[in-house]
Amino acid sequence: MAKPVHAAIGEKPIRCQVCDNDTFREREVKLNSTGMEFFNMAWANESATGLICWSCGYVHLFVNRDVRLYRIRG
Repeated sequence: MAKPVHAAIGEKPIRCQVCDNDTFREREVKLNSTGMEFFNMAWANESATGLICWSCGYVHLFVNRDVRLYRIRG
């Protein structure tokens, strides 16, 4: 299972929009489009950073490349 992380954009910490938790697991998410799928070029779609709330499971998507992740020591 993925390790928990904290995240921020610049100096502003990211918190879950649903439960206000500050711990996430991260994964890359493909932003598929119908046209690219039709031409079998889904591999060329843009990617986003997916932050999945460790507490409630809500998925936050960021195409902003300024998202910084911080491993939680413990």
